[in-house]
Amino acid sequence: MGVVLLPDLGTEILIPVCGVIGIVFSLVQWYIVAQVKVSSDSERSSNNKNGVSENLIEEEEGLNDQSVVEKCAEIQNAISEGSTSFLFTMYQYVGVFMIAFAVLIFLFLGSVEGFSTKSQGCTYDKTKDCKPALATAVFSTVAFLLGAITSLASGFLGMKIATYANARTTLEARKGVGKAFIVAFRSGAVMGFLLAANGLLVLYITILLFKIYYGDDWEGLFEAITGYGLGGSSMALFGRVGGGIYTKAADVGADLVGKIEQNIPEDDPRNPAVIADNVGDNVGDIAGMGSDLFGSYAESSCAALVVASISSFGINHEFTAILYPLIISSVGILVCLITTLFATDFFEIKAVKEIEPALKKQLVISTALMTVAVAVVSWVALPSSFTIFDFGAQREVKNWQLFLCVSVGLWAGLIIGFVTEYYTSNAYSPVQDVADSCRTGAATNVIFGLALGYKSVIIPIFAIAVSIFVSFSFAAMYGIAVAALGMLSTIATGLAIDAYGPISDNAGGIAEMAGMSHRIRERTDALDAAGNTTAAIGKGFAIGSAALVSLALFGAFVSRAAISTVDVLTPKVFIGLLVGAMLPYWFSAMTMKSVGSAALKMVEEVRRQFKEMPGLMEGTTKPDYANCVKISTDASIKEMIPPGALVMLTPLIVGTLFGVETLSGVLAGSLVSGVQIAISASNTGGAWDNAKKYIEAGASEHARTLGPKGSDAHKAAVIGDTIGDPLKDTSGPSLNILIKLMAVESLVFAPFFATHGGLLFKIFS
Repeated sequence: MGVVLLPDLGTEILIPVCGVIGIVFSLVQWYIVAQVKVSSDSERSSNNKNGVSENLIEEEEGLNDQSVVEKCAEIQNAISEGSTSFLFTMYQYVGVFMIAFAVLIFLFLGSVEGFSTKSQGCTYDKTKDCKPALATAVFSTVAFLLGAITSLASGFLGMKIATYANARTTLEARKGVGKAFIVAFRSGAVMGFLLAANGLLVLYITILLFKIYYGDDWEGLFEAITGYGLGGSSMALFGRVGGGIYTKAADVGADLVGKIEQNIPEDDPRNPAVIADNVGDNVGDIAGMGSDLFGSYAESSCAALVVASISSFGINHEFTAILYPLIISSVGILVCLITTLFATDFFEIKAVKEIEPALKKQLVISTALMTVAVAVVSWVALPSSFTIFDFGAQREVKNWQLFLCVSVGLWAGLIIGFVTEYYTSNAYSPVQDVADSCRTGAATNVIFGLALGYKSVIIPIFAIAVSIFVSFSFAAMYGIAVAALGMLSTIATGLAIDAYGPISDNAGGIAEMAGMSHRIRERTDALDAAGNTTAAIGKGFAIGSAALVSLALFGAFVSRAAISTVDVLTPKVFIGLLVGAMLPYWFSAMTMKSVGSAALKMVEEVRRQFKEMPGLMEGTTKPDYANCVKISTDASIKEMIPPGALVMLTPLIVGTLFGVETLSGVLAGSLVSGVQIAISASNTGGAWDNAKKYIEAGASEHARTLGPKGSDAHKAAVIGDTIGDPLKDTSGPSLNILIKLMAVESLVFAPFFATHGGLLFKIFS
């Protein structure tokens, strides 16, 4: 083996200090954003000198500055109130589920040894005594609740920050596109660093507290910690599905009636669904994505810790080495902090064409810096040689091999990100071909879009396959877990870029509704267009990391359930494979239909208002925004329950009735088909969206031949975009949670399934 250069005391200082630095940095960014005032005249008088505001420099003559500010503040408040109202309503339902499922975890795991309080032989070393199964039940339940609460808090904080920043981005756009970009990006960074730091600190503190009881029983300690990942992902599922249904019901309703039937611009204040549409950007793309990536981070950490606890790190009680996954995440916060400064402080955005390259540079810089950081961490935090648990055996591994495992995941994430960008950005030929197909109508647009989505799966799958082969060859399932962590190590930067998109989108909507000039709207549209592409990159990261996380959790489950091999020729396993491969289709059908049902109600309401409210089209009557917000809220809460129940109940039913072998088949099948559908759905939807924007922008000669807005080609593109909305923002992103959640749930309940599972086979055998 070998000596670790970083002492345990160094680890105990490094992890919390990095977490605190992340929180402090996010608060500094928030403070800077808060300097842009959105307030009434009396509150702002102290900022005025000679009647001119220092914070809001209006470039254009003939506009009443104060009325614009007040209008922006009014719209921002409406969006914020709608977002908060939806999340609180959703959290009430989710809270009931959370308590009920916590009780279920306790009952299932406690019954493994008949709720005995006696010590038992350790799972992997029967010569040693470990804590009773009842302790695992109690601590797994506590970890589940902590993960769930942290996930909900992550989503809520992200949403509040986004709704705080959207009007400020709009107002800063009057100083220039560079000023607006910095406000939107700083706001995204607040969310990114808060989430990364909170996830790290809560997990680290939970480990320390559990360690007080478990002592030297690290196997039991880290088995209980897996509940943290389950809590994070289960809340992310409801956030993603509920938020996705909400945002797309509003978006589809607003687009179909507003753009196609009434021929009014997007975000026109006359459209009754416009506030609900902007609310949806926050609850779906911000709160949902925040919870989703937090869940991925928690699960990959838990998978790595479980395998490490039964390897030489756990057997020899090497504290620094076993917390290697958390040290990677800690250093990742510092790397992302430095990377963020490149966008906000080191370089200034002066032109529209510089926005998208600045965002993409964030990904490249963070990946390059993180590679160096991982090399240092692997050198100081790991022994030069150690053993990793590999399905019943111990495999000898070198520290440089783990460095390669993390690095391959890190760079695979970047490759997936840029391939996603190639297939979804209108700067490249795939999306331009989709836009060109609109010349002959919506049908050819749909055909080209579907073909693009299927084709876009190829390179990401090869990147994931290479990552799996390299990392498994070097360090078995532990290698795959740390490869997933490598992909997520720059989560703060990834989330900052991802949150930037909806903030910019909202800023454009506010500019339109506030009646600001065409020049301001052009700037916010430029910000939004760049954000649209980077949002697709964020989804690519989330799906790629989900594939690696799920496989690592699958490996931990197979080890914990004492399955020596998973033989696909065994009928028990093969039927599981078939059912598992079907589940993503069943889940997608439910979420797509849910969006359709909710959108149907929204379309009927918007049509009713245009028909029954005189003066609405003329702008003399104000629409009933609140009713549209209520329709989206009620529909999404009602419709999110069946898909959520499908995901949460499947492992419990299969494991209990059919046993661990069939369940292993279900997990493998859902992983293989879920990743493919998720990538194709997200990229198809993204391509249709950007094909529409390509025609609307008319930036090239080719685009101008297809436009302008209202042309037949543009109407065909809007139809494609409307079909793609639920694919890219509801079904696609939710599928990565499906495959992760089923795997981590199976791992948490593995002791019960191994002991009492397979009831049907036992009855008929």
